[in-house]
Amino acid sequence: MTNILLDFTITQLLLVGVLFIWTGFVRSGLGFGGAALGLPLMLFLYDQPLFWLPVIGSHLLFFSALTLRTGIHDVDWPYLGHATLFVIPTTLIGVFGLVTLPTEWLLIFIYSISLAYGLMWLLNLSINSKKSWSDRLLLALGGYVAGTSLTGGPLMVAVTMKNVATNQLRNTLYVLWFTIVTIKMSTFVILGVELHLLTALTLLPIAAIGHVIGLKFHDAILKNDQWFKQVIGGMLVLISGLGLMNNLA
Repeated sequence: MTNILLDFTITQLLLVGVLFIWTGFVRSGLGFGGAALGLPLMLFLYDQPLFWLPVIGSHLLFFSALTLRTGIHDVDWPYLGHATLFVIPTTLIGVFGLVTLPTEWLLIFIYSISLAYGLMWLLNLSINSKKSWSDRLLLALGGYVAGTSLTGGPLMVAVTMKNVATNQLRNTLYVLWFTIVTIKMSTFVILGVELHLLTALTLLPIAAIGHVIGLKFHDAILKNDQWFKQVIGGMLVLISGLGLMNNLA
């Protein structure tokens, strides 16, 4: 079990630290989006999704379990059971795509998805689903994107937030993320993919800083949700646009 961080420069290590504080902050502050808003930046430092995704997944499992330790009673279990019927099968398909597709294709896919999210947030657009079939389609699509890149949260949130009470939303989403990542990590083990657990453990205290900050600012972020997403959307458009140009050149 190796720690690839040992091969990074001091500057790269400092940037990795900042990025994992950021992902921890977003994950606990919004309740979703840590990978969607962090992975595109991480790929600029080291363009291997199969390095970053197990690390992000390990952290998500840890912090989800930590948060749910006191909030497991505030979960909408009936809706969660319904959602997983559509999410789990496509998550598995997405994971197999992650381990079999060329890295260049994965990078283009991840940057394209992130660019779409960025434009949506920057322009204050939202994903609206008014039919049961479109709800199921978004859940299935979100599961596939999550299986491929762990960035399917916004698609699933668009459906979940209209079917789950506000006071149960974050914890319900955490259980959903925990389920998806458990499937993803288990599939990695079965297929012999390196989980980079030593790297994940090294970065855990740093991500914890962001997690604690996000918990403290959770209510404030929700009250200023539109402004927060527009600022982040602009950053995501810039980063993802550059990433796409770099990989399509």
